[in-house]
Amino acid sequence: MSEKPRIVSILLALLSACGACLSQTPAEKQQLESHLQKAREYLEEKKPSQAIPELEAVVSLDPKNADAQGNLGVLLFFRGDYSNAIPHMRAALAIEPNLAKIEGLLGIAERNAGDPADALKDMETAFPLLQDPKFKTHIGLQLIEMYSASEDLEKAASIAGQLRRADPENVEVLYASYRIYSDLAAESMLTLSLVDPNSAQMHQLMAHEESRRGNTNGAIAQYRKAIAINPHLPGAHFELAELLNTADDVKVKQEALQEYLEALKENPDDVKTESRLGDLYLQKGDLPSAYSYYSKAVALHPDNADVEFGLAKTLIAMDQKSKALPLLERAVQLDPTNATAHYRLSTLYREENRSEDSKRELAEFMKYKEMKEKLRALYKEMQIQPDEIREDKTDK
Repeated sequence: MSEKPRIVSILLALLSACGACLSQTPAEKQQLESHLQKAREYLEEKKPSQAIPELEAVVSLDPKNADAQGNLGVLLFFRGDYSNAIPHMRAALAIEPNLAKIEGLLGIAERNAGDPADALKDMETAFPLLQDPKFKTHIGLQLIEMYSASEDLEKAASIAGQLRRADPENVEVLYASYRIYSDLAAESMLTLSLVDPNSAQMHQLMAHEESRRGNTNGAIAQYRKAIAINPHLPGAHFELAELLNTADDVKVKQEALQEYLEALKENPDDVKTESRLGDLYLQKGDLPSAYSYYSKAVALHPDNADVEFGLAKTLIAMDQKSKALPLLERAVQLDPTNATAHYRLSTLYREENRSEDSKRELAEFMKYKEMKEKLRALYKEMQIQPDEIREDKTDK
């Protein structure tokens, strides 16, 4: 493995005069200062290859000069000379143990040199101390690779979580997280299948897998088996209702409604279930029931964009647009990607003769609508499409 981390600056800020000058003769001190001066000049001129022999002369005269040892190690590292870089970086750390960047680079060098044990130890020590976000991400990704290789998935997931919180839009971090969580899921599935293959949880897991593959009817069957074994299985009624609710068949929709109601019995304060029930009653034209469920959902979670939007839709249907307006404004503030909320808000602004606000919201609607269409095309390319849901007639 040969790669260079994307870092702005690793070289130590200063090249100090000496670490053991007291034992040196005046002539040696003069030589030392001359080599240090030349090294500084070459580094300022971005001529690292010419700075290397000057720094080698410095550490020969003054082995306890931490800056010189560290900088020499860094320059050799970026030249790809890992075996010679390692002892100099170790020497710098022996003198100044808190050089986190140097220790991070040392770990990478040790890994490239075929010493994974020391590499892991040094990167683990450096990671929590690093301040440079890009370099910390680079070290974190290296740690994830090493933990994954040794099948220590929990440690890998812990690092991935820290990196995602620090840089939630980094594509390398997102992909590494996807791989780790996929591996953890596969490991858990295998373990569960060995521990209790006939459990309700195993059927619930199989339902997840069938749904992920687009086999909606297969997933529904697995959820029914799970609920038959354990009617109080956490999440099962809601997850089954979510699949049933995607059907066009009215009878299947009614089944979804019943499953949502069962889910609410199991978890009376679940905002998602309250919101879905509001959706279903709104679709049925039962505005008082929709308003009741959405109002409770908003009371439970006032910072949830979906329930704010749902209550706003209900109020619009009840011809209470003035009450709906602040809810829509709040919804797009909480979730700017909600294209439909932008459209509804644009319409209300237009009705109030707020033309500029209406145009702005319409532009936002078009932007996010186009974005979601691209995502839809991407998922279609991945061929994850749910199959047609049929009414279950096994118990009819």
